Amino acid sequence: MTRTVLTAANVLSPAADAADVTGFALDQGSGVVIDGGTIVDVLPPGGPAPQGERIVELPGRLVLPGFIDSHVHLLWLGEALGKVELTDARDLGEIQRRLRKARAALGDEGGVVLGRGWLFDAVEGEPTAAMLDEAVPDVPVFLDANDLHSVWVNSAALRAMGITADTPDPLGGRISRDATGAPAGMLYERAGLELAGAHLASLASDDDRDAAIERALAAYSAAGVTSVVDMAMDELAWAALSRCAERRGGRLPVRVAAHWLVADSGDPEQNLAQVARAAEFARDGSPWLRVIGIKLILDGVIDACTATMVRPYADGSNGEPLWPSAALPPVVFAADDARLRIAMHAIGDGASELALDVLEELVDTRERWDRRPRIEHLEVVSAETPARMARIGVTASMQPVHADPAIQDNWRVQLGDERADHGFAWPLFPQAGARLAFSTDAPTAPHHALANLHIATTRGSALQPELPPAQPEYAVPLAAALRHVTLDAAASYGEEHRLGRIRAGYDADLVVLDADPFAEPERSLLDLRVVRTVVAGETVFEA
Repeated sequence: MTRTVLTAANVLSPAADAADVTGFALDQGSGVVIDGGTIVDVLPPGGPAPQGERIVELPGRLVLPGFIDSHVHLLWLGEALGKVELTDARDLGEIQRRLRKARAALGDEGGVVLGRGWLFDAVEGEPTAAMLDEAVPDVPVFLDANDLHSVWVNSAALRAMGITADTPDPLGGRISRDATGAPAGMLYERAGLELAGAHLASLASDDDRDAAIERALAAYSAAGVTSVVDMAMDELAWAALSRCAERRGGRLPVRVAAHWLVADSGDPEQNLAQVARAAEFARDGSPWLRVIGIKLILDGVIDACTATMVRPYADGSNGEPLWPSAALPPVVFAADDARLRIAMHAIGDGASELALDVLEELVDTRERWDRRPRIEHLEVVSAETPARMARIGVTASMQPVHADPAIQDNWRVQLGDERADHGFAWPLFPQAGARLAFSTDAPTAPHHALANLHIATTRGSALQPELPPAQPEYAVPLAAALRHVTLDAAASYGEEHRLGRIRAGYDADLVVLDADPFAEPERSLLDLRVVRTVVAGETVFEA
């Protein structure tokens, strides 16, 4: 048996019995940790290394279980990494400047200009196609909002999609319109997914999607992420990931579990057919790539006033649920019968109450099994929500990067009251006894694990570190935050028996940082670097 022995590092594992580990060994064959303890347990002091052992010395480094990003969108992230970055474009003039530059790079042959990450408060009033036409009038422009729940397009894009005054709003979506009823340039919620998303998917080839997946996996490996849960899996993304695994002999550099996206079609039979399709894929998975559940999007986002709130927004509007209350239970119960895990997107407090009503009925009335239900985002919740979740074992899946003060101005304006001072209240969930798992929701936010942890532990900004913290009383201690991105994230989908710890018998998924923030508490997490990422005992990234 070949062993790799990591020594002279500080090792942190979310388990009390591993607090003093300074070295451990990995079995290259099985990809699991085979020894853990003090350095003398795994390597006799003095003399050469035993035959068949490889020694890796990591003085001053911190070794952690691999980060688990338990809410991502892999294909979208890979695509986003090739788009014009707009999150830090603070006004319309800067957005237009970047689009002109991107158009010039296309040359005379033209093509499509793709951008991502723009913020609503960078534009005065509702964004329009005419604003984009000023910069790029001749080729289609598609710009994903930072939250990926809206798409801003120019007139050429509207023509390319065939959207006219006669085009109806899709179920659960809206096309912005001018005074005459003509499309004005914004596609909200499912209008963005079903019109812009479908059009762009038709233009992309399998090679394009394969390249996007490779970019996303490489980005996660460099960020120290060893496992992800994809929260909007579909046939195209599954096929691209399957081809990627096939090129690597069946394995991936990042373990992928997935929730199949099920959208309300307005037809109960079609909704159940989507669940049945997810169950088919769940039967064909591997330890590296598998479908474990379904994802239901119950509402939109606060920035566009499409999240469903108990009380209206500052302008008096409210977001309607994207799943009618009568349509939701049959889909949830059918998925549960198929032993598919349930994850529900609920950003507004009204949506999380709708999710809990259904989950309480499910848990209280049906056969018990290890179902691990989850609610995603929970940006604003009612006072009773954490305790309700704890009672029935619902995981709070939350994204610190969504609370970055650099992107909060419009979010706070739309709420307009004390709710803005109680958003992203992460500690309330474990205090009530509910499991809390941190993730990034990339590409709706940066995928970098250390930036995510910086915001979680400081409530400060990773995008603009000079900004003051927002609601620092909701910051999470570093040790707890690390647990939320390792062991708790693994437990959110039933993998805590093999992932999220450095312990004998656990999978050897590790990340090595260039310094130990516990030994240097004054050092910002934003200054740390990932220097090595190990998956199943094999190094997949080395700085």
